[in-house]
Amino acid sequence: MGFHHVSVLLDESIEALHIRPDGIYLDGTLGGAGHSSEIAKRLTTGILIGVDRDPKALAAAAERLAPWRDRVQLVHSNFRELDTILDELGIRGVDGILLDLGVSSPQLDEASRGFSYMADAPLDMRMDPSDPLTAWELVNTWPQEELRRILFTYGEERYAPLIAAAIVRRREQVPIDTTLALVDVIRNAMPQKALREKQHPAKRSFQAIRIAVNDELGAVDSVMSRAIDRLNPGGRLAVITFHSLEDRIVKNAMAEAARGCTCPPEFPVCVCGKKPRLKLVARKPITAGEAELEQNPRSRSAKLRVGERI
Repeated sequence: MGFHHVSVLLDESIEALHIRPDGIYLDGTLGGAGHSSEIAKRLTTGILIGVDRDPKALAAAAERLAPWRDRVQLVHSNFRELDTILDELGIRGVDGILLDLGVSSPQLDEASRGFSYMADAPLDMRMDPSDPLTAWELVNTWPQEELRRILFTYGEERYAPLIAAAIVRRREQVPIDTTLALVDVIRNAMPQKALREKQHPAKRSFQAIRIAVNDELGAVDSVMSRAIDRLNPGGRLAVITFHSLEDRIVKNAMAEAARGCTCPPEFPVCVCGKKPRLKLVARKPITAGEAELEQNPRSRSAKLRVGERI
């Protein structure tokens, strides 16, 4: 199947990056290259570095970016390896970094990858198929308490203890091999009142397992500690998040970089010497307008935060 993904907050992201024709820009979540194609077409002597951990996304992006290949570098990697990526390309600083976090629509739609709770498939959920940890291994081998923790922390699933216990009971009888087998375990573990909710009963659990398999929050935390330092003065960092766990990491990292001095308020003068490294372009996150919400319901939970390197 093709890798077709509707880019969320496309116009807002491009505007936020303040693209210069001769600048260097990095899209750390290339996907189907919706954002990247808009960046590339605005460049003349500049460079776009497109990064994705999913080989299928890279292949699709290469095709879409073909008209501008003279100004594009594609890299198969995790955006958390930002320093290594730029060092290997011999680039010290960039003029803009874009991150569109979370899972993409094609990854959800391709049933065989195991991201979806709506179709039967092997339990996989890896964004990069070469990564060692699969959802099967997590579900069938991780301790019950660790399962409870990730379901509660990453999925904000209030029935995490019941679901974790049910997973362990089932796997003691037979391995949980497929997505729908896992959905069955989750559904049977939840009380009837939960099954009457509008949201699919497995949605929160599948999100939690996917985040754990791909270490998504660890990657966000890691890249936020590096991205600001790799921006040239005046360079912009634009990050799109889709749930509160990601957004909290991004918000706190940007606020910390914008704050500078960490001395207690009662100190008469600063002794820590820390200076602000980032200017917040907007205090509140940018969200989708009514037109985009109507065309793409996925954009409802999207938040764009933007900072500029001082």
